[in-house]
Amino acid sequence: MFDINAFAKDYAQAWCSQKPESVASFYAENGSLTINKGTPAVGRTAITQSAKAFMDAFPDDMIVAFDKLIKTKHGYEFHWTLTGTNTGPNGTGKKVNISGFELWQIDENGLIKESKGTFDAEEYSRQIKYGVND
Repeated sequence: MFDINAFAKDYAQAWCSQKPESVASFYAENGSLTINKGTPAVGRTAITQSAKAFMDAFPDDMIVAFDKLIKTKHGYEFHWTLTGTNTGPNGTGKKVNISGFELWQIDENGLIKESKGTFDAEEYSRQIKYGVND
């Protein structure tokens, strides 16, 4: 039996793993991940690259916490908080603490067929430059 809460917890752990292919494994073969209305990453290879970009920016201490899951008429909202220090290539060394959510459509196999992620990109950029508390 499919347990969406366990799935969400495991998904958050995959983001913390520094193994971007682990994140992609939660998606259907032709699943998609869209971040802040950008160009969708379609398929596991593209999703792996999107996850890798975040993991590369926070190679030492990235934590993606599973905050809550809300079932809506549009799908499941997976709410998360990312914390870490931007020490990757061209990193600023600044700490980041940003929250957002992904709106998931789950397929018949219990995998994400579509995820639309949203977070405050302006605040994220500010924190990358100045840090979370500055």
